[in-house]
This record gives sequence, structure tokens and C-alpha cells, in this order.
Amino acid sequence: MGENDNNKELISVVIPFYNGEKYIVQAVESVLNQPYKNLEILLINDGSSGRKCCECLAEKDNRVRYFYKENEGIGATRNYGITEARGK
Repeated sequence: MGENDNNKELISVVIPFYNGEKYIVQAVESVLNQPYKNLEILLINDGSSGRKCCECLAEKDNRVRYFYKENEGIGATRNYGITEARGK
């Protein structure tokens, strides 16, 4: 973690996707490379492929969490991520 990150609030970054697995690694790495380190990334799969890629990302960094849900559209997927978020 970065300097004084333990004193900062946990920030949740919700990334909903449907068939966007070819961009997931780049998106997650971009968030993880930010200077603010006290964060969690929630990957919310809206009923598409890409499970293995996301599970690998979650195994590599405990700040990444992966969820799969049945397809309901972007709004419902984003809201699902918000309900699972632990931070701001």
C-alpha cells in the first residue's frame, strides 16, 4: 500500500461487463496502478463469458472480487455491484 493508505477510506470500483473480457485485464491493471491503494475492484459479469480471466485476477490480488449473475442489463448489474461494495 501507498504511504498513509491505511488511514484513507476504502474505495470500491465497480466494473460491470458483458462480453468485455478482452478489456478486463487492462481495466483492472489500470485501477491497480493508481497511486491510491486502499481500494477494492468488483468485477460484475452480466451473464457472459470471461469467468476464468476474472477468477485469475481475483486470485492474484485480494482487492479484486468477481461476481457472476444472470443477464439483466447494465443498470441491474451496476446496482448489484453497489450492493456488494464494502467501501465508498
